[in-house]
Amino acid sequence: MGLSDIFGRLVALIGSATILLRHRAGDSLQPAYGSAPDIPIAKPQGIPTLKMPTARGWAAEQTPTAAAGLKVNAFAAGLEHPRWIHVLPNGDVLVAEALSEPGGIKSAFDYAMFSTMKRAAAVGASPNRITLLRDADGDGVAEVRAVFLDGLNQPFGMELLGDTLYVGNTDGVVAFPYKAGDTRIGATGRKLADLKAGGHWTRSLLASRDGRKLFIGVGSLSNIGESGMASEEGRAAIHELDLESGEHRIFASGLRNPVGLAWEPTTGALWTVVNERDGLGDETPPDYLTSVRDGGFYGWPYCYWGQIVDDRVPQNPAMVATAITPDYALGGHTASLGLCWLPAGTLPGFPDGMIIGQHGSWNRSTLSGYKVVFVPFVNGRPAGPPRDILTGFLSPDERSSYGRPVGVSIGSDGALLVADDVGDVVWRVTGEAERG
Repeated sequence: MGLSDIFGRLVALIGSATILLRHRAGDSLQPAYGSAPDIPIAKPQGIPTLKMPTARGWAAEQTPTAAAGLKVNAFAAGLEHPRWIHVLPNGDVLVAEALSEPGGIKSAFDYAMFSTMKRAAAVGASPNRITLLRDADGDGVAEVRAVFLDGLNQPFGMELLGDTLYVGNTDGVVAFPYKAGDTRIGATGRKLADLKAGGHWTRSLLASRDGRKLFIGVGSLSNIGESGMASEEGRAAIHELDLESGEHRIFASGLRNPVGLAWEPTTGALWTVVNERDGLGDETPPDYLTSVRDGGFYGWPYCYWGQIVDDRVPQNPAMVATAITPDYALGGHTASLGLCWLPAGTLPGFPDGMIIGQHGSWNRSTLSGYKVVFVPFVNGRPAGPPRDILTGFLSPDERSSYGRPVGVSIGSDGALLVADDVGDVVWRVTGEAERG
């Protein structure tokens, strides 16, 4: 047993004692969901709650639990930290394999965080590649697997427009030539835009409706700007990149870590899921799903859920006054990352709405997330409580994780595909009556 493993166990014991004291102090465990969530008053944590399950992986034939009327199978297993999914027009599936890499350790808490994340298989050497999966015989299992691109830098978002594949590396957007049916790209990429690397390192991509621009999700460097706002310039924002001119600008800001991006087809609005700040309590503030306005400011780091001020942060009243309240709370620290639109009828019993991959909490006394949920929409707006699609990613005692869902996408056959970066699987969800 290594030093970091011993330290990780010690942290877990100390964390359990801290959690017990916070329970006795009355910390809320009720999830803050919906358009008008009940958000508990902030209780700044001198020592942040640190609780994560130990990564175990899936046993043979073991799967997550699908909602009633649905079934799940492994579309592809034995991957290496699959994070994000992009489905090509010919039905091929691209999977970005990447991982958080260790940062500088400057304090005892940094070391505790590293030890905990290592035990949870959430930090390490990043694979830095994109793998292509192909189900040529239509049986619901990919029998073709090829390294499509490698030598990347924590790749995440992918978008194909015409004969060009765009990849969101942590340090910028890169373009590669693509031909339908390719199983390998050997060409050197062409960098279109530089982005600040690290911190919240994922760089999601979504093409504009006319295919002329890319929207890019860029997370903050820090929790609440504690390294200074100069280091946060260009971060905690969604960028817009003009593919013809190469110019890019901040489309919306104050979004601590905007990851999944999706279009809502009724209104044509851009939506995102955002990971909020840590250290204020189990449900304070909630992560959220929101539409995104051009030029909008959503509060980070000065305030949250509209204009609730975070007293830990040096204030800017003028910015607070402009902060937009998000549309829909998803619960505290759920790490809602994946996002895709689900048209009505794609999965039996599910109307129009958004599917969300919740990677799961670390800053909460009882775990949250670790599942795939669905939020119904009516007339372009969220309309009802979230519904579980996939659960069972945790052991019954919640001390171990079999997997952690991240990216979600709809396959060419209408199946829901889910990237599981701890179980190293891409899951496929369909109706019980469907073949394959």
